[in-house]
Amino acid sequence: MRSGEPFDKLRTNGTKSFRQDFPGVLDWHYLDTAATAQKPRQVIDAIARAYGEDYATVHRGVYARSANMTLGYEAGRRKVAGFLGAKSDSEIVFTRGATEGINLVAQSWGGANLKSGDRILLSMLEHHSNIVPWQMIAGKVGASIDVIPLTEDGQIDLDAMERMITPAHKIVALAHVSNVLGSVLDGRRAADITHAAGAKLLLDGCQAVPRLKVDVQALDCDFYVMSAHKLYGPTGIGALWARQEILDAMPPWQGGGSMIDKVTFEETTYAPAPTRFEAGTPHIVGVAGLAAAIDYVEAIGLETIHAHECKLVGLARDALHGLNSVRVFGPETSAGILSFEVEGVHPHDVGTILDEEGVAIRAGHHCAQPLMRALGVEATARASFGIYNDEGDVAALVRGIERVRKIFG
Repeated sequence: MRSGEPFDKLRTNGTKSFRQDFPGVLDWHYLDTAATAQKPRQVIDAIARAYGEDYATVHRGVYARSANMTLGYEAGRRKVAGFLGAKSDSEIVFTRGATEGINLVAQSWGGANLKSGDRILLSMLEHHSNIVPWQMIAGKVGASIDVIPLTEDGQIDLDAMERMITPAHKIVALAHVSNVLGSVLDGRRAADITHAAGAKLLLDGCQAVPRLKVDVQALDCDFYVMSAHKLYGPTGIGALWARQEILDAMPPWQGGGSMIDKVTFEETTYAPAPTRFEAGTPHIVGVAGLAAAIDYVEAIGLETIHAHECKLVGLARDALHGLNSVRVFGPETSAGILSFEVEGVHPHDVGTILDEEGVAIRAGHHCAQPLMRALGVEATARASFGIYNDEGDVAALVRGIERVRKIFG
């Protein structure tokens, strides 16, 4: 399949051509992709090869298979760099996921650059992973946190951000796409506002990279984090991108093998970035799976994936708007994610009844409790879509919600 080919053309092979790539969803209405995406056979096969006939350690062995595995591992780094638009693969640090990437920035960059009286700027819709690490470093150094409100339709209010930001703000950390509302941030405008105040911008790209073409140069951010498992790849692997000059100035945050230059009991010197931030034996097989996932989505085309998801979300929003006692959250242009509540019914009950109908959604606070309070609810039900979903999944979701309403009167 050619990258960027319109989805309607791809449908001539049948929507099932994508679904059949995913053994986990062949007979299941899986609508929890924002939590974790199912894996295509191409990724599963790449992981099996990496654990099987290709397996060896990296960066250490002098034998041929280890050298080949090292070449493959570093090729994966180059692939991630190209996927994010990095200038160099040395700007890519492999992490356990976006959560670890944010913690790395908070503890390493934040520990070296934040001090008492400094301020950190977040938004109301952030995932806990983009709140708690900043609270931890703020507590250590004596910094304070401010929170950008949302617009009425659930977007980060950049006009309010522009009014709020001051020279005391040293770091701004925002979700590129909300994991609850699906709202898409104007990342470049956020960067312009941030840099005008002399601060750095981190973007949490967990929900963006599976559906939007990301170019960190065009976004002009300073840090960008992602997780592979949202991108149809394996769990336990992700990446941090940061500008080279920023990485070079950051101290290591974990110690161990690989990240060193020379160790004595009197003194240790460290390897240059990104190796300095990758202590210990890395997730070798995870990088192989991540590289295969990037190949998979790029073969389809992120524009195609995004258009497909938007079409399904639009169909679902239209259907739910037509149901009495169902409230839909977030902007009409939400990217792949739809949160809702059924009046008088706890989201866990909604999820349980939908499960009986073969429909899997997420029910809860979605690791975004401050946002739940801002929405005036304790939890929501969330349906989230991927390339393997189709109109039949939307129909099953709507039938399930109608059954919920019937059961609860």
